[in-house]
Amino acid sequence: MYFLGIDLGSSSIKLAVLDANTGKSVGSRTVPDHEMIIKAPQSGWAEQDPQLWWEYTCTGIKKLKHQGVDISLIKAIGISYQMHGLVLTDKDLNVLRPSIIWCDSRSAPIGEKYYQQKGAAFFQDRVLQSPGNFTAAKLKWVQQHEPELFYQVAHMMLPGDYLAAKFSGVAQTSKSGLSEAALWDFKKKALAEEVLDALDLPRAVIPEVVANFSHQATIAPQIAERLGLSKDVAITYRAGDQPNNALALNVNQPGEIATTAGTSAVIYSVTDQDAFDTENRINTFLHVNNTEAQKRNGVLLCINGSGILYQWLRKILSTGKDELLSYDFLNAQAAQAGPGSAGLNFYPFGNGVERIFNNKKSFSGLQNLDFNRHGATHMVRAACEGIVYAMNYGFEVMQHIGAGGHSVKATKANLFLSPVFREIFVNTTQTTLALYKTNGAEGAARGAAHGYGFYTSLDESAHGLVLLSTQEPQPELKQQYTDLYQTWKNNIQIIA
Repeated sequence: MYFLGIDLGSSSIKLAVLDANTGKSVGSRTVPDHEMIIKAPQSGWAEQDPQLWWEYTCTGIKKLKHQGVDISLIKAIGISYQMHGLVLTDKDLNVLRPSIIWCDSRSAPIGEKYYQQKGAAFFQDRVLQSPGNFTAAKLKWVQQHEPELFYQVAHMMLPGDYLAAKFSGVAQTSKSGLSEAALWDFKKKALAEEVLDALDLPRAVIPEVVANFSHQATIAPQIAERLGLSKDVAITYRAGDQPNNALALNVNQPGEIATTAGTSAVIYSVTDQDAFDTENRINTFLHVNNTEAQKRNGVLLCINGSGILYQWLRKILSTGKDELLSYDFLNAQAAQAGPGSAGLNFYPFGNGVERIFNNKKSFSGLQNLDFNRHGATHMVRAACEGIVYAMNYGFEVMQHIGAGGHSVKATKANLFLSPVFREIFVNTTQTTLALYKTNGAEGAARGAAHGYGFYTSLDESAHGLVLLSTQEPQPELKQQYTDLYQTWKNNIQIIA
């Protein structure tokens, strides 16, 4: 029995088909062939066209078919997606404006205004954090700045909700999706109507709310025919990319921790407490397996500038070349410089405001650059160190509120492909790192199989998950990285 997982990122869309009987992927594709464009009409803005997401998804399904996957055997679809984005449609599901995506900073002042106006106690009691630049604040921005367009809005959706609606013709969202929008009341365990009231936002734009795992909707007949899928295919799972990454790694119980270092860098810890940081440097959302009877929350730290910094370096170092340098080449360059990068510090804060600084801007770029000492090797190594140090800055906050730990799981992908990055990570965070062969699309397929009822538990859904390796901190490097991190941390410069 086959299940399709779709992982909608900001750089690409990944698709995987899982044979649930074996727990193995029978086919996967990434679309498009190039990185998807993020448009920035103004400084601090970040937008993408949701209709392109759908077109690329359809292309990916067709490529799976051409790859030899019998897509007619697919029983259900699971969707993972870039968190906190805003998609607005009319009643016929026509997109009204480009999606304001996760790293867009324009609504941060709005979130802060209402946080101060209504009071920290109000928001922390209900949504465990400030509205920040989450989806609710983005919706308020549209209401204030594009009132004529706002009048046409029938549905507010997150990116994955939009994909599901394109498959089914039904506008829905999930409980965990509402939590990442700052619209889930953790106290009442329901839509945060008091938050909507505080922001003067209408309830009518909130679509039907469904459980993360459930028979949410059935594919529309015309879409099934167009794509070659069975007319009985159901949408049975949806979740933001970070909770889904945790699911993919079987991180679902209190004390378990997952990490990623893709476009952004994330550490995500599962807890059975309504934990929050009073300074809003980290965030708490419903985890995918939260139920009335079993509280499961995900505590998340996010560094916007991670893989996107590595992408930027790749482009800069490839200037004048016929082709972009490979990431393997960059990783090899980093290995040629020693710990500390000969005194060069890199601050990876060039992709919008950072949550770990309570949505304030910080200096981004190189510090202590010496034209006579430093070259490309030092710059690449310093970038890896800066990304890890920024992650550890947030990890310290997680540990402070009781959401830390000493063992972390990750997919062997993106920056975790780099031996240098892994060395820096385990010795700075002082954690054991377990690397697995999986990805977000495969995780979404496992979620779909569980939501369909094929797997009766999340532990069972991890059937076939492959552990590749583990890496321990090295005692001889502990003090060295502790000192390097402290020096880097002491030189952080908050701009606003």
